[in-house]
Amino acid sequence: MATFPGCEYNQAMSTSASSRPRVALLVTCLVDLIYPEIGAATVRLLRRAGYAVEFPMAQTCCGQPFFNSGFWDEARQLARRVVEIFEPYDYVVLPSGSCTAMVRVEYPHLFEAEPEWQERARRLAAKTYELSEFLTRVAGWQPPPSAAGESAAESSADRRVTYHDSCHMNRLLGLREEPRSLLQAAGVEVAEMAESDRCCGFGGLFSVRMPEVSNAMTAEKLRQAGETGARTVVTCDPGCLMQMRGLAGDAVRVEHLATVLWSVVGER
Repeated sequence: MATFPGCEYNQAMSTSASSRPRVALLVTCLVDLIYPEIGAATVRLLRRAGYAVEFPMAQTCCGQPFFNSGFWDEARQLARRVVEIFEPYDYVVLPSGSCTAMVRVEYPHLFEAEPEWQERARRLAAKTYELSEFLTRVAGWQPPPSAAGESAAESSADRRVTYHDSCHMNRLLGLREEPRSLLQAAGVEVAEMAESDRCCGFGGLFSVRMPEVSNAMTAEKLRQAGETGARTVVTCDPGCLMQMRGLAGDAVRVEHLATVLWSVVGER
């Protein structure tokens, strides 16, 4: 897996403190290869919350594409690698609800016939968190109050977003309020769309195998987002971001929670 560009990111990775819990970033394929700015923002937020972040260079895919396609033997190979690489850490944080669900929910299923590996997978699952979940539930962190003030050049429309609840994060992990609470604490207004938990149409390989259906679902999601009057759709899943951004055009921006939060709190 490639490294992120930029000396600031690499410096963040190399910063450590023996008295702090060891937090590892499981960066995910899409962030590593397409959206490195999400990874950089994730590290900066975790550091702002008081943690030193490590980036295991040997990490690769979590195996979700294989798992969702029925290739469980291949998925198990990648899952073993992830377990071996990340089990030494105190916490594992991901900027993706779907990949978090893969590690936390599906890994134990993958190893039902292998008790030793299943136990190792369960231990890893117990310390694996999606970013907004970790910041709110473990770190107890919120954007500082000073970040909530509106500048003279900032209109209420600029600070209004609508939030997309991704399928895995909402249904498998049960996470809805965590990202919203962080946005609101940062002074960002969340305008709810009619069906915030309606699938965006990505579904991993579903969007490749059935593009017409997938794109129709995305069009409906973007239509509902537009009805809120918000200029930005925020999501915690890079896959959803890629799907919606590909069809959004100039009508609306689609951004990850990490980059939105850092754009607000980064100067403070």
